[in-house]
Amino acid sequence: MSALPPGRLVVIGGLVLLIAYGMLAASVAVDTDLLASLWFLPGVGAIGAIIANTSGTGGGVVFVPAFNALREHGVMSLEPLQVVGVSMAIQSFGMTMGALRWTDRLYHQPAPEPLHATVSPRDFFLVAGAVLALSLPAMLLTQRLAQFDQQDVLLAYKGFSILLGLALIVSTWTVNLARPEKGRIERFDLAVLLLIAIPGGAITALFSVGIGELVALYLFIRHYPVLLCTGVACLISSVSVIAGVIWHVEAGTIQWEVVLLAGPAAALGGFLARPIAIWLGARRLKTLDGAWIVLSALYLFWLNRA
Repeated sequence: MSALPPGRLVVIGGLVLLIAYGMLAASVAVDTDLLASLWFLPGVGAIGAIIANTSGTGGGVVFVPAFNALREHGVMSLEPLQVVGVSMAIQSFGMTMGALRWTDRLYHQPAPEPLHATVSPRDFFLVAGAVLALSLPAMLLTQRLAQFDQQDVLLAYKGFSILLGLALIVSTWTVNLARPEKGRIERFDLAVLLLIAIPGGAITALFSVGIGELVALYLFIRHYPVLLCTGVACLISSVSVIAGVIWHVEAGTIQWEVVLLAGPAAALGGFLARPIAIWLGARRLKTLDGAWIVLSALYLFWLNRA
């Protein structure tokens, strides 16, 4: 793969996504009146994918609050399980494009600036593979066997996310402010990621977001390069939602009009995210990432205040 010229991996993957979208559009029945009424969804898909793929947190961190808000305000009525299914389907386009862009960057890294480090493909795929080996079975089993109160789990998870988001902001501007980035994944951090993987996979099954957010936030706090933190999280999220959406297709929980409108825009957002993340720089990116996690969680708490 390293022999491929810059951008070639993205082009090949993009063509696969285009073919998949074409097959989907030709095979599902849609309500044209509903399509017209949901004209705003491409914007939601693009913005959500940009945020998701610059931070590595996964599109669900945007789509779940957005679709919950639309339901609360009577704009679009999707049940919680439909929100998860639609979010996974949209992310299958957006997070996959983002993962392709970050993986392409992995094989064509520029010389690092002072205090920054390069990322080895070994570390990149070791982290992704190790986490997925545990998180995927946990996610698939949770989809089929879970009997949780989703509301209570969501609020507990977002409360934990607030703590991580605040820790990220504080560490970025204190202990990690002038410290060199870690150039190699440490065994301790790999062990912690493996501990995160199982609950992260289960949470992803319930909300379409979880494992990518937890991996990205932890690696950011531990001061690894943005390419490792965001790129690995995008890859993990991409594989997770593609695997997870299969259950929703079988269960018939996906509103296809939403996916057809938001999916291509999410792919565009995933394409644009990497240069935006690089332009922001590590410090601003981490700060904005932590702030979004905290504010979106607080918004969900406000929606569920009753």
